[in-house]
Amino acid sequence: MSSFVNSVSEEDQEFYEIKNAAAEFYRANRVPEELEKALGELFFHNPEDVHGYLANYFTNLSSQPQISRLNGKGAYDSRGQLCAEAEVFCIICNKEKRMSSAAVSSHLGGQKETLLNWQAKNEERAHQVTTAVHWILEPLNTMLKGQNPCDQAQIDQKLSDFFMARVQEEKELKEKEESQSAVEPEVEVPVSLPEKKKDKKADKKKKGGSDKPFCPAEPPEPVLPGCLAIGSVSLAVAKSGAQIKNIPLYKYIRALKNSEKNQASFHIPVSLVTILSCGKFSPGKLNLLEEVILIPNAGQQVKQIITMTTQLQKEMMRIISASSKPGVIQVILSDKGVQPMNYDRPEQVLDLITDACNNLAFELGTEIHLAVNCAGPDLMDYNKEKYEIATGSFKSADELVTMYQTLISKYPAIAALIDPLRREDREQWEKLSAVIGESCVLLSDATYKPQAPPLPGVTGHVLKHINEITVSDLIHITSRQQGSHVFGAASNEPCDDDSLSDIAVGLGLDYVKLGGLTSAERMTKYNRLSSIEEELSQQGILVPKEQHCLPLFTERKEKEVSEEPASPQPS
Repeated sequence: MSSFVNSVSEEDQEFYEIKNAAAEFYRANRVPEELEKALGELFFHNPEDVHGYLANYFTNLSSQPQISRLNGKGAYDSRGQLCAEAEVFCIICNKEKRMSSAAVSSHLGGQKETLLNWQAKNEERAHQVTTAVHWILEPLNTMLKGQNPCDQAQIDQKLSDFFMARVQEEKELKEKEESQSAVEPEVEVPVSLPEKKKDKKADKKKKGGSDKPFCPAEPPEPVLPGCLAIGSVSLAVAKSGAQIKNIPLYKYIRALKNSEKNQASFHIPVSLVTILSCGKFSPGKLNLLEEVILIPNAGQQVKQIITMTTQLQKEMMRIISASSKPGVIQVILSDKGVQPMNYDRPEQVLDLITDACNNLAFELGTEIHLAVNCAGPDLMDYNKEKYEIATGSFKSADELVTMYQTLISKYPAIAALIDPLRREDREQWEKLSAVIGESCVLLSDATYKPQAPPLPGVTGHVLKHINEITVSDLIHITSRQQGSHVFGAASNEPCDDDSLSDIAVGLGLDYVKLGGLTSAERMTKYNRLSSIEEELSQQGILVPKEQHCLPLFTERKEKEVSEEPASPQPS
């Protein structure tokens, strides 16, 4: 009997200890207080879904989400080329959840590919992607595990520090290889007498002749294999943070850019729509006009811009079909999302646009303007030391400046030139700015030379989210850079990713360059931009178009005002 009593007493003692431990656990975690508060608010609100209300209530009290792991994998972009995709997984309410994914464009997307160099670039791209996936799966996965995905600045700093460490390692490795090769004796290659005379003659011509010395091409910025991982992870983390905050990505980026400023109002960047392409790989002889871009006035909605551009393109196609001149290649699309044109001279292109606008009663130069992406660096023939503006037609840098001046004088609707010359021709950039700067602005693609000194006369830059550029980098660039900003879409992006539109709105850009209207990946971005516009309008926080000042036309408007006759003073 005594053993039975002792046994019961031990069980009671164990139960008592568990009960006390549970009570202490609940007190330490404020469970009774929160339960009482939750039940009180539940009764006060009397929701239809009682348990759903309680679930949301306690979800808000849960611990901050943490990144549990990253996943990297190879995927295919809109051009069927391999790219690196980063996925972010987080622990939320004690469960792992896949939050988002992202894949930024490669630097290789900006280079022209031919059948001759396609294989080499394809192998280089595969190496880039393989290295990027390795970075995501191993070092970056370990580095970011346990981080709060909403700490964008801290995560981007870690990503940038990791990247710079890899750059330093690559630099030291290259210096070591060069030092080892320098120890080996160099064998002097004999030069024949005629070649020496020729070199002396060329040097004499450049030193004493009337021609200015030709500036060779600057070496390209080194691109570290694996850099795609940095931009992809940064964007995926930003998308995850917006999802956790339960706000659109554009509002999340606005908060990252200026946390002290309330999100009382937003404006929609004006869509720059590519309408024609006559670049180096178009069917015609003309190489100069890589893109002709429509710049609508700020008073139009995204849907209105798309409708107007579609009408203009259909009218241009009608004019071409009715003429006896060669038209367009109906099957092939350029990287810009438009059909490449078969023309030999820039005047033919601009006359076509002018005629189409006149037929549709569009006021070219007032209602709409034009920008021309000249892609000048791609036109240089380094053997002839001249720009090949059309097949077999070459012009020096000075001659090209004169040509631009003539075109803008004849077609005043051209409001902007993008990359009209190489970066190396700085003297001609300054000259071009002097002769056309008041009526046309100069824009430069700063993507591939981000650390280079500014070019003379350039008042705006084309920015692209590629390679190792983080979301914080984009915020920094747009906060510090002066002039009008044009956020340009790269040519090889995932079809289903519309983040570019959110980023452009969140950064407060004045313009966004999304390309043509004949490709799925670009229309996805246009549709997203239109949805954001409708959402902001419904919320009453969309800045009226008439209050949105556009930098591209600031100088032009100031000039027009200054040229107006002064009002007579009252006597």
